[in-house]
Amino acid sequence: MTPADADPLLAGLDDEQRVAAEALLRPVCVLAGAGTGKTRAITHRIAYGVASGAYDPKRIMALTFTARAAAELRGRLHTLGAGQVQARTFHAAALAQLGHFWPLVVGGPAPRVLDFKGRLLGQAAERAKVRVDTATLRDVAAEIEWRKVQLLSPAEYEQRLPSRGIPGQLSAEQHLAIVAAYEQLKDERRMLDFEDVLLVTAGMIETEPAVAMQVREQYRHFVVDEYQDVSPAQQRLLELWLGDRRDLCVVGDASQTIYSFAGATSEYLLGFERTYPDATIVRLERNYRSEPPIVETANRLMRGRAGALRLRAAVAAADAPEPGPTAARSVAEPELREYPDDLTEARGVAARIRERLRAGAKPEEIAVLIRVNSQSALYEQALEEAGVPVRVRGAQRFFDRPEVKEAVHHLRAQALVPAEEPLFKSVSDVLRGLGWSAQPPAGPGAVRARWESLNAIARLVDDVPPGTTFRAFTDQLRARAESHHEPTLEAVTVATLHSAKGLEWPEVHLVGLSEGLLPIAYAKGLEAVDEERRLMYVGITRARRRLELSWARQAGGSRGEREPSRFLRELGIRTPDATRDGAPAARPRRTG
Repeated sequence: MTPADADPLLAGLDDEQRVAAEALLRPVCVLAGAGTGKTRAITHRIAYGVASGAYDPKRIMALTFTARAAAELRGRLHTLGAGQVQARTFHAAALAQLGHFWPLVVGGPAPRVLDFKGRLLGQAAERAKVRVDTATLRDVAAEIEWRKVQLLSPAEYEQRLPSRGIPGQLSAEQHLAIVAAYEQLKDERRMLDFEDVLLVTAGMIETEPAVAMQVREQYRHFVVDEYQDVSPAQQRLLELWLGDRRDLCVVGDASQTIYSFAGATSEYLLGFERTYPDATIVRLERNYRSEPPIVETANRLMRGRAGALRLRAAVAAADAPEPGPTAARSVAEPELREYPDDLTEARGVAARIRERLRAGAKPEEIAVLIRVNSQSALYEQALEEAGVPVRVRGAQRFFDRPEVKEAVHHLRAQALVPAEEPLFKSVSDVLRGLGWSAQPPAGPGAVRARWESLNAIARLVDDVPPGTTFRAFTDQLRARAESHHEPTLEAVTVATLHSAKGLEWPEVHLVGLSEGLLPIAYAKGLEAVDEERRLMYVGITRARRRLELSWARQAGGSRGEREPSRFLRELGIRTPDATRDGAPAARPRRTG
């Protein structure tokens, strides 16, 4: 591709995105608010750099934090003609380097990486002669992870322990004994955990000049997405990858820092200009996702907070046509609904969603966002009782479902036989043999859930280019499974606010907005409450056209009354006089 071919890569960008895309050979910091097209900006920037000859595609590393986000980057870069560019998570990039350099530096194959700490921690507790339950072991694992990503030595962590709080009912000595036994077992069995991968790779680069030279020769340009989520361990590794070079572009939004509990910090994003005084700083504040009332609600919540961007609703968001009946894609002011208790709230939300589906909305266009996983069962049950198909995000990965594994196995086996039939017929014949039909079964339940899974595979045929062979289709299924690129299911999504990060829906129901849930009861101190505020901001900005908020005065079986979330008072949304579909009337309340 010649430089003349590069201009179309900039044509579809707005003025601010274009500034970011054209600043190729200098430090760049893109402060990108929710829905402002940050992924578009950085992928076009990379593709433009490749097309213009400024970048060798084999010497660029695009980094992000989840396998799904990395897969999306790779897909977009491939479409833009930059498919040779590496797009990986920090851990995947470090693991690849560890596997390459360990035999050269240490000798022999690299240690095996633990995919789950729980079993080894249980054995460590036995070695330390400490009785402990599974929940406490999960908290011990979180403490191990936090200590390592904060780059604290065991002695430094021990000094910080009183302010951290000790998991469960353990004493400090018991907790530290389990941690020490865990590390001993890991060393004895030649194992590393995920945090070790970052630390050991950084150690190799730092102490072995030949490794540092080879790494820095391989990758010269770095792009880091979601930079507000970087931890000290990841930042240290990034700095070692860079060496004394300055070819770095970072993208992030301090208002979406929601993983501080796991060691993430927005300090590197907000301090980028101090680190690189000559950096190009670009602010993306034109929101292309959400309607103006939703954007205004998000702005009110974050007004005056450190690093908060002032979003502006793009005209295109309101004018962009969407398929479906007019009633289904109508725009409404955000509403706040109050219910007497959690069960009534769940049923009320389910009734509202059923009403929207009857108006022509599609179930996959609607999400119910919750604060903690324990809320999911109530909403799953209420939606099923209302006859609404539902999926709980994070409950089980799509390609891990037994019926999906079975279908993929049969499809791959059948694809070995050359077929002259159209792709859809080949796929549907296999799926019909597993019980799929063109029409869904009546009612909710396990049969409907199985049909939804098989139907999602059938619908993937519509997403592939014309002429795709049966064998190529099954190869794509395997690639999707490996990258966790799940298909869209025809069901309402129930998801925690953390798992909703990076996603969006035309309609969002943000529920459980009471003190003790959002902010969560254990959020003590200004920093912890600010993190809860950012979680609510993430929830609000997932909505494109409609946003409904709700809270309940009582928990199930509780006599004590809750208070509405303190954040609601800042939004100025009035509670309607009553809920619908026969739910008990809610008290009118002015929240702002």
